[in-house]
Amino acid sequence: MVPPTDDAQEAAPMPTSPPAPTAADLIVGGLRAHGVDTVFGLPGVQTYDLFDSLARAGDIRVIGARHEQTVAYMAFGYAQATGRTGVYTVVPGPGVLNASAAMLSAHGASAPVLCLTSEIPRAYLGRGLGHLHEMPDQLATLRTITKWSALVEHPAEVPDAVATAFREAAGGRPRPVALAVPWDVLGLRAPAEVAGPLPLPRPIVDPDAVDAAAELLAGAKNPMIMVGGGARHAAAAVRALAERLQAPVVPFRGGRGIVGDDHPLGFTCVSGFERWPETDVVIGIGSRMELSWFRWPEKPAGLKTILLDIDPRQATRLEADVAIVADAGDAAAALADAVGPQRTDRTEEFTTLKAAVADRFSDVGPELEYLRAIRDVLPRDGFFVEEICQVGFASYFGFEVYSPRTFVTCGHQGTLGFGYPTALGVQAAFPGRPVVSVAGDGGFMFAAQELATAVQYGLNVVAVVFDNGYYGNVHLDQERLFEGRALGGRLRNPDFARLAETFGALGLIARTPDDLRGALDKAFASGRPALVHVPCELGVGASPWKYLMPKSDRS
Repeated sequence: MVPPTDDAQEAAPMPTSPPAPTAADLIVGGLRAHGVDTVFGLPGVQTYDLFDSLARAGDIRVIGARHEQTVAYMAFGYAQATGRTGVYTVVPGPGVLNASAAMLSAHGASAPVLCLTSEIPRAYLGRGLGHLHEMPDQLATLRTITKWSALVEHPAEVPDAVATAFREAAGGRPRPVALAVPWDVLGLRAPAEVAGPLPLPRPIVDPDAVDAAAELLAGAKNPMIMVGGGARHAAAAVRALAERLQAPVVPFRGGRGIVGDDHPLGFTCVSGFERWPETDVVIGIGSRMELSWFRWPEKPAGLKTILLDIDPRQATRLEADVAIVADAGDAAAALADAVGPQRTDRTEEFTTLKAAVADRFSDVGPELEYLRAIRDVLPRDGFFVEEICQVGFASYFGFEVYSPRTFVTCGHQGTLGFGYPTALGVQAAFPGRPVVSVAGDGGFMFAAQELATAVQYGLNVVAVVFDNGYYGNVHLDQERLFEGRALGGRLRNPDFARLAETFGALGLIARTPDDLRGALDKAFASGRPALVHVPCELGVGASPWKYLMPKSDRS
């Protein structure tokens, strides 16, 4: 065999290395490394490179929408339903601001959401020349509604920034975060490697604090546990503690289902109020304890407060007598071990009390009957997404919930119009489970265009729209507070069922609770996005606020 000549050796092609990844590629690789399967996004010129990288990767589902607010709400709904970080992407400036209501909702509800956005080119940052989508200080604005936000100006910084964003979103008290990469950086290349997940901080349970809490509980005759969204992952430990203490477990919104309403110790905010005057020790677990400092007007004499929360600032805010700063599950399990054997069973007492309370609040208007109709048809593992409307308010106590995360709320922000787009994110997370979104006519119209999104992506949410022709809560408040004068609350609405059909969704009408049962059966069987229009009158029956803000004399 003749050896190759020098000329042949010089002519042989040299192996080439693949090009270094772009900043956008490093972002997508970071999403993949953190288990992200879905990104909700609305593309624009500043994020073209990111969308191209997602398209080339092909293994992360991208769901669009008709408004930036919706992609952020969908990420919020995904996070609320799964407990994992929801991810969305929008253009800088107006896109970020359009999505900001959802970010604020995520902040209020302690939900892990990651906003991926861009910025104007580096050469123009801070110069105030009015570049496309320029904000005076986007990063400063984002930092007011996020737990952590960063601007990354070189591709090599991207891997650590993405890993840090996920750690900040999910670690400690979960909250939204944001990462911005300038327009001219997303397409730049650098020889960097994707970074994997960083360890999440997990405080060690202080045994002295546990002992102090157990000592307070040793003398307690009527303890109560208040739970919030921060305890959803700790449901088993909370139930074990409640059963040891034979203590009612009372949520307001976010903690619903941690102990199911069909469990003797599973109370609502209304049945819990019946136990409040006799409560001697209240244990807050992953909760802002809104009931104790805002909604229930008088604290029982001598009440002691124990707080189990991963956020150390809560102990000061809520003036806790004993604070266990730790993961809710770790703290609840340690306290259950410390309080000793189960106390005398109170099942019969509490079951009787809950039934009596349910009879009492039956004076609330037809909303309760419609909620029961939904509960009759919606499977136990189905999702119910509330909204800022009369039926939504009534659902805080009038809709039975059996497991955590199946009652989806925006929490204390009370963001009108959040419900339907949030429900789309819930459905994206769990396409095989039914999702019902309730809304008033006013709130639904904030995002009615997203019926197109539901149809396009096969997000088979059933929207139940209660149509009374008003921003009902506002109108009723104005009449009550201002001698019958009301302004700005009257609405002119479309034919909602026909509107749904024009988008390709199933449109139905229900005029009674029985009609609603039948409509829901039909909607679930159809395997399509659906809207059920429920025409109704404003102000029929007692207001749910009678029970959400009860008077101290219970009159």
